Amino acid sequence: MLKLLPILLVPASMLAADPAGFALWKSADLKSQEKKLSSKLDAQKAASQPLGKFDGVNFTVSHREGSGVAELHEKVADLFVVVSGEATLIVGGKMVDSKSTGPGEARGSKIDGGTKHALAAGDTVRIPANTPHQLLLDAGKQFTYFVVKVDVK
Repeated sequence: MLKLLPILLVPASMLAADPAGFALWKSADLKSQEKKLSSKLDAQKAASQPLGKFDGVNFTVSHREGSGVAELHEKVADLFVVVSGEATLIVGGKMVDSKSTGPGEARGSKIDGGTKHALAAGDTVRIPANTPHQLLLDAGKQFTYFVVKVDVK
């Protein structure tokens, strides 16, 4: 006598799992960070929320309500994806009053001779390692951006 075994039908989505190291940051989730981060602003009127680190790449969401200082990362390239708001990015040139803030990191009061770029929601920019850069905001403006920091060798 032939016995029939019941077949359990399970949607494929329930069987599959995301691979290790997979991460998804939805636009709405990043945008929702604005309110949380605006209550945690530092003296520079900025706050960040780390999202993860995978294979030498750091992911963060950052929020600003004021201009930042000039900065330079000797061995880290930055990628910014603008979530909301507007800012001016100065890139290149020379940092004024540059001071080391840690291994391979420097900050300064401003940048002389850099190039200005207007940034708005949806824009993406890559800043190579060892390149001075600074974000400037007009008074009363806010700027939220997804930051990817990539260690370069």
